[in-house]
Amino acid sequence: MKKLRALALGASLILTSVNSFAEKLPMVMLFKSPTCGCCAEWAKHMEDNGFKVMNHDVQNVSRYKQKAGVPAELQSCHTAMIGDYAIEGHVPAADIIRLLQEQPEGVKGLAVPGMPVGSPGMEYGNRKDDYNVVSFGQNGQTRVYARH
Repeated sequence: MKKLRALALGASLILTSVNSFAEKLPMVMLFKSPTCGCCAEWAKHMEDNGFKVMNHDVQNVSRYKQKAGVPAELQSCHTAMIGDYAIEGHVPAADIIRLLQEQPEGVKGLAVPGMPVGSPGMEYGNRKDDYNVVSFGQNGQTRVYARH
């Protein structure tokens, strides 16, 4: 019985910790084309993972990519700002939460270049392409942040 209570208490503390972190998640400012359906699906993925998303339908998303400092080779269909970080394309919420928790030095944002099938918002049946989430820094340096 003591083990069961300890297990229940541990689970309760973990849920409280996760819920507490979720309540503190910053707003997602999403800049996307008004006609892009996959961007809307990515926003839904973010909301399903505890983020609040403010959609900004814009005619020229490139302007926001440039302002955020997203390297040209990492660009995708939409750009989001979350706190001080730029998020480019179909980055999974779990990787963004990790970024917000770890706050790695020198990292300005995360990107999923292109639009890989199976990434959040790009689901297509059971098909899932391998893809990387890439971090980028102030001076254009990049590295693989996560593999999916």
